[in-house]
Parts: sequence; structure tokens; C-alpha cells
Amino acid sequence: MTALYTRASAPLLRAVAPAGLHPMPADSLPLRLRIGCDISYELPQSTPMILMVTVHDTRQNHLEAPDRITTTPAVPMQTYRDDFGNTRHRLVAPAGEFRLRIATVMRDSGLPDMPFPLAEQYAVEHLPAGVLKFLSPSRYCDTELLSDIAWQRFGHIPAGWARVQAICDFAHSHIRFDYQQARATRTASEAYNEQQGVCRDYAHLAISLCRALNIPARYCTGYVSDVGLNPPPSDPMDYAAWMEVYLGGRWHAFDPRNNAPRVGRILIGVGRDAADVPIVHSFGANRLTGFKVLTEEAEEPSRGW
Repeated sequence: MTALYTRASAPLLRAVAPAGLHPMPADSLPLRLRIGCDISYELPQSTPMILMVTVHDTRQNHLEAPDRITTTPAVPMQTYRDDFGNTRHRLVAPAGEFRLRIATVMRDSGLPDMPFPLAEQYAVEHLPAGVLKFLSPSRYCDTELLSDIAWQRFGHIPAGWARVQAICDFAHSHIRFDYQQARATRTASEAYNEQQGVCRDYAHLAISLCRALNIPARYCTGYVSDVGLNPPPSDPMDYAAWMEVYLGGRWHAFDPRNNAPRVGRILIGVGRDAADVPIVHSFGANRLTGFKVLTEEAEEPSRGW
């Protein structure tokens, strides 16, 4: 479920660089993906907004053209970097109909997520200072309520990649995916007890279980393509949520919702949980009137616009 929040975000802190940086130059990457979003609102009055819809800096060099935001009507925007290293844009939307759109073509390796089964878990005293905040509870990751469960279920599994994968296996099977049961306020412990939710709930549960076992874990939002899936999902595309876990001296992507390697995972932002990375954070009343997300091979006819 996409985060479109109207309340204040949690305090922001600094993070180290995310996983997923492709060292290869863009023109050597074989897969071309058309990505973007088209979001519309009806606003009763002028409304400040903060947007986080551009591709993360670690993948900007793989864009065929800059992923610039256009709005209707046009309004001035300011760009800034938050304390997690995410790029954000602030604006004031006028009353009435307001639309924001972003579309570009992204180069990708075309390879699925890569496992690193020998990646080890570092002792807390050996972790870099920049990752320590991803061990603590946060707004939706109420680790303290899941600590006993985490140690009972996973404490016997060897530390490192195997333990994190076991957590993802559990979250994937424990939660039943259901868009109709989406709830913006659901915490990890509530997802554990209710056993239903959407991709953010899978991520929050897995992150909380990792943190309870002293494994730094952070929340990610971005695009995930359907390339290689047969048949492709019938649901409309949405932004996806997954997590990155710090093992073996770097961040690695894990996806407890899909729990299988995917092609075309493109990061937008990272934070402690969904409260830190809303796609649109609006400071006033609004009605969402249109929402489309696009992630598809560029050679194929567009399903979105």
C-alpha cells in the first residue's frame, strides 16, 4: 500500500548508502523500464505538500532522462535532501484540482535480486554508528512487543543470512495479503496478531523481528516490476515496500511480501518505517481522485499512460 500521509512525519535521521547500486554504466545495462506515477487530488484550499517520488541518488545515473516532476497547474518547487539521504520536493498546491506526474525510462541489469548466503551478522559493538538507529523501535515497528516472539522463533537459527531469510519466510506465510484490509495505522505487532495486510505490513513485521534479534533493518519504498512473472499480477501497479538488512558490511534487499527474487527493483527512499517515507505528505484536507504507478519494459505498450 502506498503511503500518502496527511500527518506529521517522524523525526528524520541520517542513514548510510542503500543497497542496489549498480556499478555498471547505464548504456551497458540491457533492460529498459518505463517508470513513473500520475496522482491527482481535489483540494478545498491551498495545501503544502512534500513529495518523495524521484529515483534515489544511487540509481540516478541509470536514468535515460532526468525524472522531473510536472504539476498541473504548474507551481514552484524546492528540492532538498532529508536526513536519510532521500531527495524530496516541497510545494504549495492551489485549491481545486491538482495533478502531479513523473515519467522516465530507467536502465537496469535485468538480473533478479542476488542472495549472499555467507553475509554475516555483525555484533552490535562492531556496527558502524550510522546503522545503529535501525536497531531501535519506531512508529510502526514496535520491536519491544515482538522481542520474545523473535527469540523463540528464530533464536536457534544461525545468525546471518539464514536467520533473516527465515524471518522473511515466516512473515510471508503468516500475513495474508488483502488490499481491502489495508490500514495506515497498523503496526508490526498488530500485523502479527491480525495476520493480514499489504506490503508495508510484511516489511514492518520482518523489520521488527530483525531488530529484536540485533539485526539492523530499514524500510524501503520504490518500484518493483513484473518482468519475468508469468502470468503477471492482475492488480493495478502500486509502489512497493521491502526492507534492507545490514549484513556483512553492506545493506541487502529482502522482500517478505513477494519472498522471491524480482527483476527491476528501483529504490526511491529509505527510513525507519513507512512514517519516514510517504510518497506524498500533504498538510491539509484533500481527496485523492486519481492514482497510477507504472513499472514496465519500455518496449511494451504502456498500461498506464
